[in-house]
Amino acid sequence: MRYVFLLLAIWGTIHPMYYFITWFQENTWSIMAMVDAWHANAATSGLTWDLTIAAVALTIWILIEVPKTKNYYGLVAIPATFCIGVSCGLPLYLFFRERIIVIRDRSPVRV
Repeated sequence: MRYVFLLLAIWGTIHPMYYFITWFQENTWSIMAMVDAWHANAATSGLTWDLTIAAVALTIWILIEVPKTKNYYGLVAIPATFCIGVSCGLPLYLFFRERIIVIRDRSPVRV
């Protein structure tokens, strides 16, 4: 399952970036112009806020869980979430998290 999450993270990077780059090429290379486009109407504003709240929730989850599991690789998912998108950050974090779960499940039980 771990590599399914990695494939989703890669897909979540490439697929949205295609549309972002296409938009930038057709319009302007201004980030603020893109942010304005995200709020072009109520539907896009709703989607923007939906993804923003999901990104914040994912970040809080990562920041709470990483110190408990000492899975510091998981912190990479935070900049991936805000620089690329939730479609990359969430599966990337699950990829790193699955590694810890597999290691934990393979370790002998101490009684």
